[in-house]
Amino acid sequence: MSRRGRLRVLLGAAPGVGKTFAMLEEGRRLQAEGIDVVIAVVETHGRRATAALTENLPSVPRARVTHRGVALEEMDLHAVLARRPAVALVDELAHTNAAGSVNDKRWQDVQELLASGIDVISTVNIQHVESLHDVVEQITGAPQRETVPDNFLRSADQIELVDLAPQALRDRLSTGLVYPAERIDAALSNYFRLGNLTALRELALIWLADEVDQALNGYRKAHGIDSTWEARERVVVALTGGPEGETLLRRGARIAARSAGGELVAVHVTSQDGLKSADPGALAQQRALVEKLNGAYHQVVGEDIPTALVEFARSVNATQLVLGASRRGRFASALTGPGIGATVVRESGDIDVHMVNHAAAGRRMTLPPLTGALSLKRRILGLSLALIAGPILTGALFLTRSDDSITTDVLSFQLLVVIVALVGGFWPALFAAVLSGITLDFLFIEPLFTVHIHEPHHLLALVLYVVIAGLVSFIVDRAARYTRAARRSAAEAELIQTIAGSVLRGESAIQALVDRTREAFHLSGVRLLAGEDVLARSGEPLADNRHTVITIIDDVVLELHGTDLAASERRLLAVVTAQLQAALEHEHLERAAKEMEPIAASDRVRGALLSALSHDLRRPLAAAAAAVGGLKTAGAEMAAADREELLDTADESLTALSALVTDLLDVSRLQAGAISINDIPTDPGGAVAAALDELDLGPGDVTLALNHEDVLARADPVLLQRVIVNLLTNALRYSPAGVPVHISTSTFADALEIRIIDRGPGIPQEKRQEMFLPFQRLGDTDNTTGLGLGLALSRGFVEAMHGTLTPEVTPAGGLTMVISLAAIVAKQATEQETP
Repeated sequence: MSRRGRLRVLLGAAPGVGKTFAMLEEGRRLQAEGIDVVIAVVETHGRRATAALTENLPSVPRARVTHRGVALEEMDLHAVLARRPAVALVDELAHTNAAGSVNDKRWQDVQELLASGIDVISTVNIQHVESLHDVVEQITGAPQRETVPDNFLRSADQIELVDLAPQALRDRLSTGLVYPAERIDAALSNYFRLGNLTALRELALIWLADEVDQALNGYRKAHGIDSTWEARERVVVALTGGPEGETLLRRGARIAARSAGGELVAVHVTSQDGLKSADPGALAQQRALVEKLNGAYHQVVGEDIPTALVEFARSVNATQLVLGASRRGRFASALTGPGIGATVVRESGDIDVHMVNHAAAGRRMTLPPLTGALSLKRRILGLSLALIAGPILTGALFLTRSDDSITTDVLSFQLLVVIVALVGGFWPALFAAVLSGITLDFLFIEPLFTVHIHEPHHLLALVLYVVIAGLVSFIVDRAARYTRAARRSAAEAELIQTIAGSVLRGESAIQALVDRTREAFHLSGVRLLAGEDVLARSGEPLADNRHTVITIIDDVVLELHGTDLAASERRLLAVVTAQLQAALEHEHLERAAKEMEPIAASDRVRGALLSALSHDLRRPLAAAAAAVGGLKTAGAEMAAADREELLDTADESLTALSALVTDLLDVSRLQAGAISINDIPTDPGGAVAAALDELDLGPGDVTLALNHEDVLARADPVLLQRVIVNLLTNALRYSPAGVPVHISTSTFADALEIRIIDRGPGIPQEKRQEMFLPFQRLGDTDNTTGLGLGLALSRGFVEAMHGTLTPEVTPAGGLTMVISLAAIVAKQATEQETP
């Protein structure tokens, strides 16, 4: 049997990072070492540097496939198999073959090459990984129709990341090294946005790190390695749902923070029947704390808790395990054997175990409580049964007593003890056992009518009565606890499901929680109060105002009007209060963010205004003062031409000052609230036309490509016009003579973009943020360039309209200013405006 070929995959975050280039370089290196390398298929996409690397590398001619009258070229799988090279270079692993090819997908072709013993080097982008399809679409807004299954990709013998910084990739794209010139603008403004590339790069790094982690675990499993390899510190914290959970989590977080890259993992083990006692409210709060500590929360099922904990810790390659000290006292430990902590320490092997002390540790041994899982009604019934059935049974047995009936008498009383235990639990059963023992000794054992134990086995019988009663009542009590726990769990699940369904149907989370609380606990009314203010209410309070108060956060309380809740119901209520706390915090954050929006917008405009003020006032004042001073000094002796020039300078400067003061007054009225931002659906084409009219520009000065169709921008039309005027003025100022400025509009996802493109000298990368400081101009020396609002105010106005203003490199040289605003379809805008 021939060996299977090895697969090496070059993974990239996006097109253009250099995967094909790296693959061809590796092919040339292998060829230089005397290895038979052949190009099975390579897509150069017209890139000269990539095409140059294909020279001197043998290639297999492509197969021609005709589909719907169109001739297409695909990799000739049969020819490559017949050629049988040592290494085949196969580009674009996720490619879909043309109809009529041997396989539907190129990765299936690669499978056949590997099966025949041919090594393959291939390339793929992270957006083509099947499991990441929806994530990539959410990031980029572009669906991916060609994907590679994760299991095939992870089966590769070697996966390498070909990495390139996002801005470096955009620079490559801008200079035409990735796509032809006609596709550059669209690519930069859509898929190749800086944020998109950054997110895709992070996604690729995370996926590859996860692949390395799985490969490490696979190696350890294949070689039977149970010990942990401390590639990085992983601290697992075991949570029981008890009050010590927060202490353990914070201790675990501190341990994880001591080493770079340390991870915090919390785990809660539930029994297979799902009935192990745990406080769901406490677990919900502890899970929220895990998220705040940047950890991961897991819940596993296992009957043997120590074994489940150790197995989980090994599965995540944990280095340290944090447990709380046992709550049981020494006497209880002596009776029941070693606890969870001691067992985990014994089975943990090379995982370090931290036993953390806490307030609930080492409680003293106590008797069973008078109140247990059984209801009061059942306990009274059990006691009544002992008091009524005991005398009746005694009378019946005494009347039929004989010398040989003692065995029957003992078993009858024992049956009575068991029945009482089944009905009433421990204390009634204990009472029945003691009463039965005394009765047997008094009426059935010689000497009669005395309570005196002559034989040791009679004392042993009485002890056995008590032990049997205790064991049976323990089983009954435990079964009752499990039943109530199951009912409680079902109620909790139903309540949470109902709440989640209400929120998904569009109801307010807080109101839905309040409504479901009243319904779940059969209350007459529920109110959520913040001081004297009612945040939410359901039902009506009782006339006598009897209620229970539960504190949620700070001064926010939940009033429950109706019957007092039992302890088991309060456990269920803890789940609701934890959800209410999270909903209130979320609402508070949303409200704070909305309150900050107008303040932030105002600050942006004010900051831009003040930063521009010192610059714009200085130059025209100095020019006007110098011109007037020159006229005053020269007097009548000045030549007419010089006088005219000075007068023009003074007039120009004073006109500029007048325009600036007008702008400042407008902005001041805006800040004072006298002028408000009209955030309405606006046609960007109208704003562009108004700006062209204001600047008196024609087709020779500006070319247009308005492609926003029926989509409108949510903006202030007056402010938008002023921003376009200013940007257009700057673009015209620096464009070469005879080269028009280009204005285009387009839509992407939920944004509408206006692009003002010039072919001037452009702005170096390191100065692109400085250009938004006070009127930074190239050649800022004359008085003819105009003042306007400047780029600083332009950005302030755009951000006040909840948009962005960003500079980009124009392909083939120049600067592109991109105004991005929220988009709205014209039909929707009309429906919103119609009362």
